[in-house]
Amino acid sequence: MNSRERIIETINHRVPDKLAIDFGAMRSTGISIVAYDNLRKYLGLTDGIPKLYDVFQQLAEPEMPIIDRLGGDVVQAHRMKPSFGLSITKWRETTLPNGVKCLVPFDYNPTVNSDNSQEIIMDGKTIARMTSSGNYFDLVGAEMDYIESMEDVEKIKFDEISEEELNFIEEEVKHLYYNTDKAVLLCFGGNILEAGETMWGFEKFLEYMLIEKELVHAWLEKLTAAYIRDLEKLMPRVAPYINIIQFGDDLGSQMNSLISKNSYIEMIKPYHKLLFDFVHKNYPSVKVFLHSCGAIFDLIPDLIDVGVDILNPVQISASGMDPTRLKKEFGKDIVFWGGGANMQQTVLFGSIDDIKKEVSDLIDIFAEGGGYVFNQVHNIQSNVSPEKILAIYDTAIGKR
Repeated sequence: MNSRERIIETINHRVPDKLAIDFGAMRSTGISIVAYDNLRKYLGLTDGIPKLYDVFQQLAEPEMPIIDRLGGDVVQAHRMKPSFGLSITKWRETTLPNGVKCLVPFDYNPTVNSDNSQEIIMDGKTIARMTSSGNYFDLVGAEMDYIESMEDVEKIKFDEISEEELNFIEEEVKHLYYNTDKAVLLCFGGNILEAGETMWGFEKFLEYMLIEKELVHAWLEKLTAAYIRDLEKLMPRVAPYINIIQFGDDLGSQMNSLISKNSYIEMIKPYHKLLFDFVHKNYPSVKVFLHSCGAIFDLIPDLIDVGVDILNPVQISASGMDPTRLKKEFGKDIVFWGGGANMQQTVLFGSIDDIKKEVSDLIDIFAEGGGYVFNQVHNIQSNVSPEKILAIYDTAIGKR
């Protein structure tokens, strides 16, 4: 069984020949450029230099020798502009302020301030900022914070996926399909709640979900229609070559869901259902992957109901996200993708032996009966050593 076959078995709730593993095949299963640079040097990979493809989170593009070394069964197909509207069709070499020599998107040229903070400036306006000691950017401002009326919503036009991007993605998925034996995961995005928080402003959008429901619904209907319009153009060209399409919507915080279950059902669920139904009804071989951080145990039945096939990152450190309970309650209905190492606690503060034991124990829980793809909880941060990364993945490989 090759990697692609292994993932297909797993996401269809069948037991594969051995544990399926993801190393860096999505923007929330990835690795900091700093940690990646340290890892490739530790492993003796001296050819070439790494790519920084996600400038927002400062994530590296894993190279195939590293993916193979860490047991990876999945590869990522990107959108043409993964973050801040910066195209990854053209690259240039640079040295980052943290000393990492790498390739970056050609137009990535942040402004460095007198305090050594960095800013992304578009059309004369700062849209993101990284502090001098930061490891990724934070968004600044909200492009649609002016919305107050139905007239404001009616005037909005969401950008349509371009022919250039359609060609880029089609070429990419075909290359990955024909030149690797890995499963292909396409990162689409399609955020609903998160789009509102980003575009309106976090506080305003959550407030208006309660006091201006009709206005929010009108905006979400327009947003979802734009997503489906893009999917109608994209999916016929890529569906034969992909196994998974990834959507994202952080619904939880560390302690609870960001919105109540009732608010989710009323305000967000209808639009998730429209998106995921489109995929399932028209492209049944492609599985729907949803990334949602946080304490979302109470929302999982609704996520299953709207057609989420795969849930990531399985944040086991969040309130109520007990691995044994998750597997028992939902393991037959949803594939867990992640949850394999506690990145907030054990990996940061534990010993190598602590990490190995935790990873082994978590795999025993999640992998029983199939329906599990191994990955740590969210991205590997810049301060995680190569030794700890290998402790995570060599333990997973050893459980195969």
